[in-house]
Amino acid sequence: MKLRIESLGLKDYASVWSAMREFTETRDEHATDELWLVEHPGIYTLGLNGDPAHIVRPVSMQVIQTDRGGQVTYHGPGQLVAYALFDLRRLNIGVRTLVSGLENATVGTLGQYGICAAARRDAPGVYVEGKKIASLGLRIRRGCSYHGLSLNVDMDLSPFSAINPCGFQGLRITQLADLGVRIKPLEAAVPLVAEIVREFGYDGIQT
Repeated sequence: MKLRIESLGLKDYASVWSAMREFTETRDEHATDELWLVEHPGIYTLGLNGDPAHIVRPVSMQVIQTDRGGQVTYHGPGQLVAYALFDLRRLNIGVRTLVSGLENATVGTLGQYGICAAARRDAPGVYVEGKKIASLGLRIRRGCSYHGLSLNVDMDLSPFSAINPCGFQGLRITQLADLGVRIKPLEAAVPLVAEIVREFGYDGIQT
């Protein structure tokens, strides 16, 4: 069972979200699982039950209500977004295992750069010394997942100051560049893909 990797470059959020939903609605039990790697132009996204009150000051960028879990977050250039279009039934896993697997893969990726990171049971995502470096938000439909994770690589973090990230007041945000690792998002994708393949038991990748 292989994992297909799609590298989309810089692409607007709405079109990728629409494509993910269409892929999930039309796939069958034989469809290869896919991992989409992308950067988005600046945008705030709210989860399905997200509270707009977590946007704490006026913002000039678009705010879009999505169908993923979680509260509000920010996407922008310099952030690696990895969308996991996985058949959970075929992988024989539940949502909690999917979340933990993506967190573990991110922790393993950061470890390859000498960064000690950890997940938190009470707040999904990955943290470095209490600062959030990666966020997760998922949707399960017809036994399959879409949406995924975002890893802050080398981006402008200032838009996070307009929100309570993921619904947590005062949550600090960090990124690889601030931790001494200056790389491009697609460079970070190389170890992340390898960690995801290992974590979920795929036997290779397709591109």
